[in-house]
Amino acid sequence: MQEKSINLQKTESLLVELIPEALSSLNDSRIKSLPITDVNCKTGKYNAVVYFDATDLDKDELKEVHKLLKKANGRIKSHCLASTGWYKCPDFNFVSDNSIEKSKRLEDLFEQIKTK
Repeated sequence: MQEKSINLQKTESLLVELIPEALSSLNDSRIKSLPITDVNCKTGKYNAVVYFDATDLDKDELKEVHKLLKKANGRIKSHCLASTGWYKCPDFNFVSDNSIEKSKRLEDLFEQIKTK
């Protein structure tokens, strides 16, 4: 696997800060405080996968959140461009981050093993 450049890592780190800021400026309470866990930019910074914590959402709510995020994509990009002065902002693809749920399940399993 190829190591990411420092500039790409800085961009990802900055987007992890800016995207929640942009979401908090929106009026919809369903995505206003959505926790962003990670951003993974592709080389060239044209596309970015944005991971969010969806552990508290059921399937219907998750579908609705995906629709809302897709609809708000333009406003989020505008906020990022205005905050950074970049010429171009990556296209965001929002994905629910299930790694938190997996780690919780692992912790539960280890706890069960420990008690036996």
